[in-house]
Amino acid sequence: MDFLWTDFLGTAIWMWLSFLALVILLLALDLGVLHKKNAEIGIRESFLLSAFYMSLGLAFGGWVWWQSGQQAGLEYLTGFVVEKSLAMDNIFVIAMIFGYFAIPRAYQHRVLLWGILGVIVLRGIMIAAGASIIENYHWVLYLFATFLIVTGIKMLLTADKEYDVSGNPLLRLLRKHLPITEKLEGHRFVVRREDVFSGKMKIYFTPLFLALVMVELADLVFAVDSIPAVFAITTDPFIVYTSNIFAILGLRALYFALSALIHRFAYLKYALSVVLIFIGSKIFVADMLGLAKIPPMVSLGVTLAILGAGILGSLWATRNEDKEVANTLAQE
Repeated sequence: MDFLWTDFLGTAIWMWLSFLALVILLLALDLGVLHKKNAEIGIRESFLLSAFYMSLGLAFGGWVWWQSGQQAGLEYLTGFVVEKSLAMDNIFVIAMIFGYFAIPRAYQHRVLLWGILGVIVLRGIMIAAGASIIENYHWVLYLFATFLIVTGIKMLLTADKEYDVSGNPLLRLLRKHLPITEKLEGHRFVVRREDVFSGKMKIYFTPLFLALVMVELADLVFAVDSIPAVFAITTDPFIVYTSNIFAILGLRALYFALSALIHRFAYLKYALSVVLIFIGSKIFVADMLGLAKIPPMVSLGVTLAILGAGILGSLWATRNEDKEVANTLAQE
């Protein structure tokens, strides 16, 4: 059993296996027990699941702190907070995708679950590749940092613009080359139907499949931002991957909890923009100050302060919106 203490990407194999076993257990519990049948997830259940996944992610950070020390623990917590925040921004896009395809809430959790399974594999590949590149070419971190600053500025300038689902090139390509059913076919992604021209049975893809592809694409786009953001915090692949996955695992529950409250987070994108700019610029600031890196406690504190200001400012600015909507509906 000595191989369990062998390092893999800088961390003992037993720690990787423990994490993967926990993820598999959570997915099995979610898929096989909690949501075995297609049913709408209620707001109360969503908040409870969100709290559970959030607590589990924070507890795992405590375990990392206990196993690997204070710096590793703080780096994990900072990465987890950043990833969770960016996942909240992803909810805006997912809500627009589901709205565009008119996906009922009872089927949305199926799309999100399969989307999360794809995320676990996809981000693992991207993080392993990124870690390998950084190990051999450390200067790539400065490219990541520059990319984050540019992305943050771009997000800041376009924060008030909505995501255009219909204009996505991949969606147009799929509709052009794949046989798509006009309406949903329950919870199925593909169906077999008789072709009107040949009379033979043919596979058709449903709008639910298109929604799944668009959700996966949205996560790929967000991963391009979020993975460099965590690498700018730490180059430890274990911390980068675990903070990513724990943030994503709770995304499905978080979506159902917050999808009805998206309008209340008016300034969240602006806060996220500033966070990306801060995370990217701190690498250059550390060099100017002659530091190996900005202390993890400072990074975590500044990140929490920016996000807290964005969320509290949003809730305060939109505090009367629900009352106005209710009054309008009452008058009608």
